[in-house]
Amino acid sequence: MNPKIIDTHIHIWELETIQYRWLEGNTTILNQTYNLDQLEETRQAAGITAGVLVQAENHFEDTNWMLLNAAQHSWIKGVVGWVPLLDPQRTSDALDRFLKNDHFKGVRHLIHDEKDPRWLLQPKVIESLKILAERGVPYDVVGVLPKHIQSALEVAEKVPGLKMVFDHLNQPPIPSKEMFGPWGELMKEAAGHPMFYQKISGQGTASGNFNSWSVDDIRPYVEFVLDHFGTDRCFLGGDWPVSLLAGDYVRTWSVYKELLNDLLTNADLEKVYSQNAVNFYNLEA
Repeated sequence: MNPKIIDTHIHIWELETIQYRWLEGNTTILNQTYNLDQLEETRQAAGITAGVLVQAENHFEDTNWMLLNAAQHSWIKGVVGWVPLLDPQRTSDALDRFLKNDHFKGVRHLIHDEKDPRWLLQPKVIESLKILAERGVPYDVVGVLPKHIQSALEVAEKVPGLKMVFDHLNQPPIPSKEMFGPWGELMKEAAGHPMFYQKISGQGTASGNFNSWSVDDIRPYVEFVLDHFGTDRCFLGGDWPVSLLAGDYVRTWSVYKELLNDLLTNADLEKVYSQNAVNFYNLEA
C-alpha cells in the first residue's frame, strides 16, 4: 500500500497577467509560466497524493490566482497566501475575505527579499501576526540567514500563540558542510518553542550542488531537525518549480523518501509524510 504524501510547498505563477518582481531579469528556467497541469504527470510518478500551494509574490493577485487554481484541482488541499502585514486593519479585512474560502490555510511574506532581516519585528507586522494567531492562521517563515531565525525567535516571544514553520529548514549550511554552526544553535533554541515546525523542502537548491546533490549531502541536516523538533513537528515540500534548478520533481522526492525511509519507522513516516501537515495547516486530506 502506497503511503499518503502531502507536498506542502508548490508554486505556480502566471507571467502573462501577474507581475512577479523577483523574476524580472531572471535568466533561468524559472522565468516562464508554471501551472498545475505541467506538474500532473510527474506528481503522480512521485507518488504525491495531496498538495499545498504557497505564495510566490507579495500581492493579492498571487493569492487569488492560487485560490482559483486550488478550486479546479481536487488534490490541492490548501493555499498559503499573502496579506499586507504592514497594515493590521487591511490584514484583518483580507482575512475576513480569504477565510471564507476553505482552501486558505496560511500566510507568508517574502522576508528573504526584504533588505532588513528583522522585517518581521516591525510593530505593525507584530500586530498583524497577533491577528493571525487569534484566528488560528499559521505563518510560513521563508528565511535564508541566521538573522531570519533570530527574528522568528523574537516573534515567538511576542506572539506565543502563532504557529510557524521554517520553509526549506531556513537554508542549513549544506555547501560548507558545517556541523552546525549558528544555524544549528538557533534551531536548537527554536526547537524549544512548541509552535515552531520544520518544512523539509528546497534542499536540492540549498545544497548548492545542483547537478548531483544526494542523500549524503542533506542527511546531517535532516537528521538534526528530526532529532531536535521530533517527528511530530516536521513535514515535507517539493518546492516545484524552483526545485527544477537542481533536478526533476521525481528525483527530488526520491531523495527525500530514500532518506526518510532509512531514518524513520512506518508510524513516524506517516506523521512526516502527511499527518503533521494536516495538523499544521488544518487540511482536509
